[in-house]
Amino acid sequence: METSVPSKIKRMSPQLLVKDIARAVQFYANALGFSVDFRYEDFYAGIIKDGYSIHLKVDGDNAEGKSSQGNSENVSIIFNISHIESLYDELCTEGISISQSLRDMPYGKEFYIADPDGNILAFLE
Repeated sequence: METSVPSKIKRMSPQLLVKDIARAVQFYANALGFSVDFRYEDFYAGIIKDGYSIHLKVDGDNAEGKSSQGNSENVSIIFNISHIESLYDELCTEGISISQSLRDMPYGKEFYIADPDGNILAFLE
């Protein structure tokens, strides 16, 4: 008699659409300290930091449309982090596009940035 073993999520990787894979990888590496986990041809890559990964996929049509929207309310990923003021200051110094300035909210401090393809990344402490 076989016993059923429930599956377990070992890792989750949100996928972001980008227009240029090299530019996207460079942004996440330089601005946020991610490193390349894998790369598949010229249209797909996985990046990783602190054991967390994001997949990047080239989709020129959707990425182009997203960039032109510029709506900071459409968050793609929320990062829960420590030392939010330090990261905010660092990104401002580096000239990263800030979509929502650092602010206090009932649930904590937060700010948003936009990657070169218009994906909105929220940081929360």
